[in-house]
Amino acid sequence: METIKIIEYVAVISGMLHVFLLTRGKVLAWPFGLLSVSLYIFIFLQNKLYSDTFLHVIYVVLNIYGWYNWSRNQDELKSVEVTTLDGNQKLGWTAMILAGFLIWGYGIANNTDASYPYGDAFTTVASLVAQYLLARRKLENWIIWIIVDVVAINIYLRKGLYPTSGLYAVYFLLSAWGWWNWRQLYREQITVDT
Repeated sequence: METIKIIEYVAVISGMLHVFLLTRGKVLAWPFGLLSVSLYIFIFLQNKLYSDTFLHVIYVVLNIYGWYNWSRNQDELKSVEVTTLDGNQKLGWTAMILAGFLIWGYGIANNTDASYPYGDAFTTVASLVAQYLLARRKLENWIIWIIVDVVAINIYLRKGLYPTSGLYAVYFLLSAWGWWNWRQLYREQITVDT
C-alpha cells in the first residue's frame, strides 16, 4: 500500500475517534483531532487542494485551543442554550459565504495549479463560518456543515481520496443528527420559556 494511503487511513481513523470522543465530552478527543488535521495538511497539499490545506492549518490551531480549553476548564464546562439566527443574520452569513468563496476561489484559480479551486474555496469559507456558528450554538451551523460535507464528498471522490470521502459521509450523518438533535433542544427551550 502506498504511504499516502496509509497516512490517509490514519487521518480517517483519528478523525472518527475525534468526533466520537467529542460527542462523549472527552478531553482525549483533541489529540486525535490534532493528529487527523495535521495529516490532512500533508494529504491535501499533495492533492493540490490548497484551500483545504489552509483550512486544516487553522484547524490545528483550533484543536490546540480546544485541548487547552477543555483540559483547563474540564469541570467548568456549562451547557449553552441553542439559539437561531434571525433573517438578517441568515442573509448576512449567506452573503459572506458566497462572496468569500468566490473571491478566494478566483484567487486560487488564477494564482495556483489547484484542483477544484471554487469547490475547495467553498468548503473552506463555509467551514469557517460553520465552526464559528457552532461555537456560538447557532442551530443553522448544522445546515452549513451538511452542505459542506456534500461538496467535500464530491471533491474527494473525484480526487480518489475514497477513505476521506467515507469520513465526510460519516460527518454528513453526524451533522444531520446534530441538526435534528439541536432542533429538538431548541423546541424544548421554547416550550419551557413560554
